[in-house]
Amino acid sequence: SALIKSLTEDNHEVVRLVRHAAAAGALEIEWHPDKGQLDAQKLEAIDAVIHLAGESIATGRWTDEKKRAIRDSRVKSTTLLSNALAQLSYPPSVFLSASAIGYYGSRGDELLTEQSNPGKDFLSRVCVEWEKATRPASEKGIRTINARFGVILDAHGGALAQMLTPFRMGIGGRVGDGKQWLSWIALEDVVAGLKLLLKDETTRGPVNFVAPNPVTNAEFTRTLGRVLSRPTFFPIPAF
Repeated sequence: SALIKSLTEDNHEVVRLVRHAAAAGALEIEWHPDKGQLDAQKLEAIDAVIHLAGESIATGRWTDEKKRAIRDSRVKSTTLLSNALAQLSYPPSVFLSASAIGYYGSRGDELLTEQSNPGKDFLSRVCVEWEKATRPASEKGIRTINARFGVILDAHGGALAQMLTPFRMGIGGRVGDGKQWLSWIALEDVVAGLKLLLKDETTRGPVNFVAPNPVTNAEFTRTLGRVLSRPTFFPIPAF
């Protein structure tokens, strides 16, 4: 929604993929990724495609069903869209598809770049499949970018919005020993980065969407407490 607002303000015409019947006269294309349904012809001659859909990883317990939804919502939708783009006579010049720094897994103090190998945990495997699903578009010759997002911070949604309530109540604190690294990025910088990559014709493949300097969980906790003028001395057990 933040990206659509920004692009519209810049006088771009934004056509949304929606999972309901497209409203008459609206700039919408109906699709159903879970059923493999998308009318590819409606994507002809579109300049750029940006795919950010996926089941939230920040809500609910990670049951087997939830994990399937996390994986399938990303891999199936990306596969469907990528294959559709590869069939077009007039494909877009660029396909920007979401991914995440979960690709790398938990690696302690290791410095990680776009060339680093993937991790071996659940989210790492999801990200590997997610990015692999963009290959049909890339092999078609479409400039394809895998945006590996860090933790996106905005007061009105996402991870930060969920953290604010306990911190405002004075019961926020570091997790475990607090030494875990947090690679973060502000929402406005995500929007600016995506818009930059639409124009930068030299960039393709994975791009880490993170601020230059990661922080430890303990440092992030202290900073958030200071901004909110709240104590942060209630640690959360590591398990």
